[in-house]
Amino acid sequence: MGRWLKPDVYPLIAAMSFVTGMCVFQLTRNVLMNPDVRVSKSNRQSAVLENADEGQRYSQHAFRRFLSTQRPEVFPALNRFFSESGNK
Repeated sequence: MGRWLKPDVYPLIAAMSFVTGMCVFQLTRNVLMNPDVRVSKSNRQSAVLENADEGQRYSQHAFRRFLSTQRPEVFPALNRFFSESGNK
């Protein structure tokens, strides 16, 4: 395997593995938890589902609730450094 696989390909393999894992996670999450996906026969028989509470739980998951409490900054320490030095 080491003869035909060059070392500079390893970062590409790592990136593609990560992206493939993210895609598999999102597809699995949608199939199992999305209220608009109807896998079971009993759900497919109804034309319109009245599931506003289930849709709210799906869209406002724990990670989104956590992010809504955080400030939208990429580098908070760097932002504070430059904003405090400009006020002096």
